[in-house]
Amino acid sequence: MTLPGIPADVHRALVAHLLEHSVRTGDFTLKSGRRSSWFIDSKQTACDPDGVLLMAGAALAVIPDDATAIGGLTVGADPVAYGVAAVAATRGRRLRSFTIRKEAKDHGVTGRLAGPLRAGDRVAITEDTVTRGTSLFEAVEVVRELGAEPVLIMPLVDRGGTCAAMAAEAGIAYRPLVTAPDLGFAYEGP
Repeated sequence: MTLPGIPADVHRALVAHLLEHSVRTGDFTLKSGRRSSWFIDSKQTACDPDGVLLMAGAALAVIPDDATAIGGLTVGADPVAYGVAAVAATRGRRLRSFTIRKEAKDHGVTGRLAGPLRAGDRVAITEDTVTRGTSLFEAVEVVRELGAEPVLIMPLVDRGGTCAAMAAEAGIAYRPLVTAPDLGFAYEGP
């Protein structure tokens, strides 16, 4: 599947927003235990009103027209999925947003799904920042178990540079909205 591109002005503005609000430089220990000279808290963009509009503009340029839902593993996917779906609705496009819980809930509405994902949905799987892809591919597995079809994996920021190969192996289109090199940094790897 060939994905349309993000308009250059939207991409530049999204990169600028991330650099101003989400990227920090210094000496950091990542979740993996590795050291890095930069850290990104992309929720600072994904939860900011201007950032939401930029993120949604970029996402809606690459999400296939036949996609019907957007979501992923909580908490990383939540602001991306909800923001993109809300902005999409203002533009006449219906994307249901959902969350995959980290663990199944055993009371009320049970299971890992929170939200209106339906069997047969064509889904954009998202995340705020991805390095190794663990959360993205856990969401892919759950979405498939629920009878929906992942058609796109779309992180806000690809920090690691390894998910494209993983997505290709899984037969799913991959399109990060911004990459580490876009932000002026090398990929961190797995």
